[in-house]
Amino acid sequence: MSIHISAKPGEIERIVLLAGDPLRAKYIADNFLQDVKLVSSTRNIYFFTGTYKDKPLTVGASGMGCPSIGIYSYELFTEYDADCIIRIGTCGAYTKKMKLFDLINAETACSESTYAECAYGYKKDCFKHQGDAFDIINETAAELGLEIKKGSIHSGDVFYRLEKGKPAIVKKYKCLAAEMEAFALFANARYLKKSAATILTVSDIIPTHEKISADERETALLPMINLALESAIKLEPFKL
Repeated sequence: MSIHISAKPGEIERIVLLAGDPLRAKYIADNFLQDVKLVSSTRNIYFFTGTYKDKPLTVGASGMGCPSIGIYSYELFTEYDADCIIRIGTCGAYTKKMKLFDLINAETACSESTYAECAYGYKKDCFKHQGDAFDIINETAAELGLEIKKGSIHSGDVFYRLEKGKPAIVKKYKCLAAEMEAFALFANARYLKKSAATILTVSDIIPTHEKISADERETALLPMINLALESAIKLEPFKL
């Protein structure tokens, strides 16, 4: 076991789907996986291992923010030999050209966060997805008839801010939407030579204040969950 994950060696699979919310991870395990086993519940951050269409998979949670996903993804990559982590989450769109329920496959994650510099000495403020998961997600979306947008996203370090309007980094990289985790996930994967991708569902439109209601959230996330699962079963152990 690692410091923050209590699974035993061999109980975490090579492909991991990582939601922010532990209850979303439980929902996926309960409704989509077979032969499911809860392998870790330390700090009520759940990890479940089972199969989807006979493909062994693990689904778990990362918590919120770069520091939190930084810990969990690092331990999954280094202590449990995960090859690929696909983050599945929600985001706020920065532009009125996007709609509620739109899907985004993050090509790059940009941030003001010092995570990558403190961890690895990286001074970059933008990291690409790593490995082939990004391309497989695009191919799978086409097969499923799902429209998916590709581009830069903003991994913000804060949820509430005094500054009005778009942060400077959003304008610099023309970010489509805001979330809080992909930057650290991509930085870890780059340093550790692993594969990582991020799929997001637009849950609110920042300029118009439109939001998915609580009642809509369960069904709203189903296309993203299905896309992640169908993509995951195509992935092979990652090699540079």
